Amino acid sequence: MTMDLFNDMIDTEPQQVVLDTGAMILRRFAVQDETAILAALDNVVAQAPFRHMFTPGNHRMSVAMTNCGTLGWVSDSSGYRYDNIDPISRHKWPPMPGIFQKLAKDAAAQAGFQGFVPDACLINRYEPGAKLSLHQDKDERDLDQPIVSVSLGIPAVSCSGVCTEPTR
Repeated sequence: MTMDLFNDMIDTEPQQVVLDTGAMILRRFAVQDETAILAALDNVVAQAPFRHMFTPGNHRMSVAMTNCGTLGWVSDSSGYRYDNIDPISRHKWPPMPGIFQKLAKDAAAQAGFQGFVPDACLINRYEPGAKLSLHQDKDERDLDQPIVSVSLGIPAVSCSGVCTEPTR
C-alpha cells in the first residue's frame, strides 16, 4: 500500500484514520509537542550520533539511525537484534526522553493499547535517496505490544502499526 501520510489539504485538526484492527494513522497527533520533540531529538543525537549500520550481508544501509531507551536496534555481521549497548560508544543508549515516552503511550492508547510502556526507540533519518526496503518488524520480544512510528518533516509513503504525524 502506498499512501501519502501528509495530505495536501490544509488541515490543522488532528485526524484518526483506521487502517485495520490496531493499526491507524493519527494525523497531526503530536503537533502540539513539536518543539519539545525536536529538542529531545537533538539531545539524543548529541549522545548517540546518527550512523549507517550494516546488514548481516555487509551492505551499508542508506538510512541513518540512532536509538534511545533501555534497548536499541542494531544490525551488523552477526544479525539484527536489540541491545542495551551502543556498539559505537560502548555505553548504554541515551535514556528515552519523557516527551517520547508520553507520545508513544498516548498514541498507543489511542489505538487501543492501554498501559503500553516503551523500552526502545529507533530513530531513522531519511536523506534524499535513502530507502528502507519492505520488511517485517519481527525482532520484538512481545508481539502483543504496538509499534509506534512518528514521521517528522517530509512525506512518508507507508507505515504499519500506529503512525503519528507531528508536523508537515
